Amino acid sequence: MKRSTLIKNAKIVNEGSIVEGDILIENDIIKTIDDSISVKSADINVIDVEGNFVIPGMIDDQVHFREPGLTHKANIETESKAALAGGITSFIEMPNTNPQTTTVAKLEEKFSIAAKSSHVNYSFMFGGTNNNLDEILKVDAKTVAGLKLFLGSSTGNMLVDDPEILEKIFSSTNMVISVHCEDEATIRENLAKYKSEYGDDIPMHLHPIIRSEDACYLSSSKAIELAKKTGARLHVFHLSTGKETNLFSNKLPLKDKKITAEVCIHHLWFSDEDYEKKGSHIKWNPAVKTAKDRTQLIEALLDDRIDVIATDHAPHTIEEKSNPYTKAPSGGPLVQHALVALLEMHHQGKISIEKIVEKACHNPAILFDVEKRGYLKEGYFADLVVVDLNNPWTVNKDNILYKCGWSPFEGNTFKSRITHTFVNGQLAYNNFKVLEVKAGKRLTFNRS
Repeated sequence: MKRSTLIKNAKIVNEGSIVEGDILIENDIIKTIDDSISVKSADINVIDVEGNFVIPGMIDDQVHFREPGLTHKANIETESKAALAGGITSFIEMPNTNPQTTTVAKLEEKFSIAAKSSHVNYSFMFGGTNNNLDEILKVDAKTVAGLKLFLGSSTGNMLVDDPEILEKIFSSTNMVISVHCEDEATIRENLAKYKSEYGDDIPMHLHPIIRSEDACYLSSSKAIELAKKTGARLHVFHLSTGKETNLFSNKLPLKDKKITAEVCIHHLWFSDEDYEKKGSHIKWNPAVKTAKDRTQLIEALLDDRIDVIATDHAPHTIEEKSNPYTKAPSGGPLVQHALVALLEMHHQGKISIEKIVEKACHNPAILFDVEKRGYLKEGYFADLVVVDLNNPWTVNKDNILYKCGWSPFEGNTFKSRITHTFVNGQLAYNNFKVLEVKAGKRLTFNRS
């Protein structure tokens, strides 16, 4: 049976422009976009969005949904619901679960879990280690988002620190290699210094001194040097320093770049001035750094040295976060509040809606060759989000959907509200209510 929805009176944001018009969805596809569409069939569901903005669903290229093995923090079902409420209709999840996604068998197990439980579209990164090159070579690049390497100590034994192995991986795969860049030796030296002074209870504001600008720059510059040497397709996750932005170029369109970069919401929003109030709730790896770094990251985002905005959604329980510095894990939940935070930055005059859509919707689709998503185009999957830019609400425990039950944005009032989220043509979220629809599909990729 054909399922149809007509979205009327929308401000449609796509490919750098905003046009007023209507969108007709048939089944899971955008059938027609036009100035005005009229229909006679009683079977069509008509939604008048009354001049609100309609954007493509965000594609978040970096999340940690904690399943399998760490489901006391989160799972694919709970966090995909939160993503849905945040206007994220597709996610790419990281391999540092338990067990880790470092064999093809474990990768397929995660796909099986997501097929049953995800409310939005999904794919996964395959994890590289010092000893799984044989498994990496088994991966079909057409079926998975890419390869993830940890070049810093965020995930223990997933640290890839053997230079010979690293060069072999860079030389052997045609997948996008996404890297977490922090120099392990620098971090250990800094940590030892402050641990000798404070023990385990190191003041939280020293986190960006321990996981320092030097640690980030040393690692990311080495990764870029290796990518240039081997010809690998490199994507550097979550830049946190202004200095690193100078390693990247805006001279080529994204589709032609071999080396690309991402920035995350928390590095665009917070600064080291916030540690005093927020404490471990803004403890991430890489660390939130200075206001100057934040300004330089925004500048690089706007001038296209940075290509993608993501969340690095990485929930932990409040009990875990309440530990002293050395035992409080890094990471925090973000998928539900990323888009409204970006829209708040728009209200502050820092970024246009068109640029938000470019960096959070279009560019992840280009970078990872995602098939028929990330745009509002006829013939594309109908993943779209309706946002009201003048409908304030405050983040509190009652409206947080993360399994961990907290947010670094608690108490924050956002001017914009996500009113509707469609996934594959189905209305799956409507004004703070996740509907009983699991419309998510496995992402497919346009790769030879």
